[in-house]
Amino acid sequence: MKSFMKKTNFDEIRKIWEFYEELNEIVYVADMDSHELVYMNRLARTVYGIQSLKEIKGKKCHEVVSDSLTPCALCNDKRLKQGSFVEEVCYRPVVGKRMLVKNTVLEADGRRYRFELAVNIGELGRLEKEYELNEVVMIIDGLRIALAAPTPEKSIEVLMEYIGQYFESERAYIFEEVENGICRNTYEWCAGGVAPQKENLQNVPVEVVSLWYKRFLNGKSVIVSNVESICEKDPDVYEYLKPQNIKSLVVSPLISENKIIGFYGVDNPPEKFLSHITYMLQIMGYFLVSVLRRRNLVKQLEELCFLDQLTGIGNRHAMNDAAAKVMPEKSIGILYCDVMGLKRENDSMGHNAGDALLVRASECLRRGFGEYALFRVGGDEFLVLCEGISQEEMQERVEAMKVDMHRANALMALGSVWRGDGRENMDDLIAEADKQMYADKIEWYAKNRLNDQPYRHGN
Repeated sequence: MKSFMKKTNFDEIRKIWEFYEELNEIVYVADMDSHELVYMNRLARTVYGIQSLKEIKGKKCHEVVSDSLTPCALCNDKRLKQGSFVEEVCYRPVVGKRMLVKNTVLEADGRRYRFELAVNIGELGRLEKEYELNEVVMIIDGLRIALAAPTPEKSIEVLMEYIGQYFESERAYIFEEVENGICRNTYEWCAGGVAPQKENLQNVPVEVVSLWYKRFLNGKSVIVSNVESICEKDPDVYEYLKPQNIKSLVVSPLISENKIIGFYGVDNPPEKFLSHITYMLQIMGYFLVSVLRRRNLVKQLEELCFLDQLTGIGNRHAMNDAAAKVMPEKSIGILYCDVMGLKRENDSMGHNAGDALLVRASECLRRGFGEYALFRVGGDEFLVLCEGISQEEMQERVEAMKVDMHRANALMALGSVWRGDGRENMDDLIAEADKQMYADKIEWYAKNRLNDQPYRHGN
C-alpha cells in the first residue's frame, strides 16, 4: 500500500496520537534515541498503571513496558522504516501475556519516534486482528493527508475521498443534524460513474433513521449487507436507500459531548470489507468531529468579519468581497441608500430608537431585494448589489420600495444605476449610485423645508 507519511513537526503527529485515546488496543510512542515515552493512550496507561500522561515524563519505554533496565533490540531494528510496520509476537512480563505488536517509525523535528500498537492475541483470531492492525497504516496516512489540507472544509473532502477509495466504495458521505429533527447530507464523494445524491438528501427527518440512532446511542455502527433484507424491518430507511441503488452500507455515528451530531459512512463496499470497516470509521470519527468543530468556529469568525451585527446583513468587508466577484457577463444593478434623520432620531429619542430605525430600513431592503446581496456600508448607509437583474425589474423594485419605506417609517434617499454587464469598474458604478443618492437627499430636504442641512454619512 502506498504510504503518504513524511517528515513533519511534533505538534502534527501529537494531534494524530490523540485520536487513539479511545482505541481498544495498546498504543505508545517513545523517542528512539533517549527511549523516553512521549505518549501512551488510555488503555496503555491503564494496563501499565500510569495515571496520566504527565506521569510518563522521563520514563523509559523498556522500563515500563518490558520491566527491563536496558533497551530492547527493537529500537535498533533496521527493519523499522517510516511508512511500514514490523510485526512480531512477544511476551510482556508486566501484563503476563503474549502480545501481537506492530511497530513503525515517525520522524518529527529531526527526531525519530517508535510507534507501537499491541493487542492480546488471545482476544481475537490472529488473521482478524492482523487485518485490523494493518488499518493503522491507512488511518495514519489518511489523518496526515487531511491535516495537511489548507482548510477544515478541504480536510473533510480529502478524507471522504480517501475513505471511499480505500474501501473501494461507490460513495462516502457525511450527514449532519442541522435543525431539531432534520439531518442533511453535507459532504459527498462519489466514484467514477456513480450519480451524486447529495442534493436529494438535504432534509431527511431524523426519525427515518431512528433505528440507526438506537445503535449509535450504544456506541455501535450500522452494517447493512443486503438492503433488501431491511425492506420490512426498516421500511422508512429502505425507501430512501433503494432509489440510490444502494445494495450495502456501513455507517458510524459522529458524537460530540455525548450527543449525536450526525453520521457518516460508505455505500456498496466489497463484501470482504464489511466486517472490518467499522474499526476504521470509529477511529476516523473522532477526527471528523474535531474538524467539524473547527469548521464551525471558522464560520463563526467569518460571520463576525462579514456580517453587520445590528441588521444581520453584510458589512463593508462583505460588500468589497462581493463586488470583486461580480461576473462580467451578467447585468448589474446597484442601489445606494441613506437613512434620513438618523442623527435627529439618536439625539432626540436615544440610540436605541436610532438602531430601531436602521433595522426598519434593513427590513425594507429585505422585502424589496431579499434575493440579492444586501450590505450596510456605513453608519446610515446601505447598498444593494443585484447581479443578473433586468433594467425594468430594477426600476420596479426601487419604486415599490419607495412606497414601502413610507409605510415602515424608514425614509431613505435612494440612488440607483444599471448596466447591461459587469465589465465597468465597480468603484465607478458605486460612486455614481452614491452621487445620485446624494442628489435625492438634497431634493428631499428642499421639498420638506427642513433646517437640517443634508451632509454625507451620518445625518
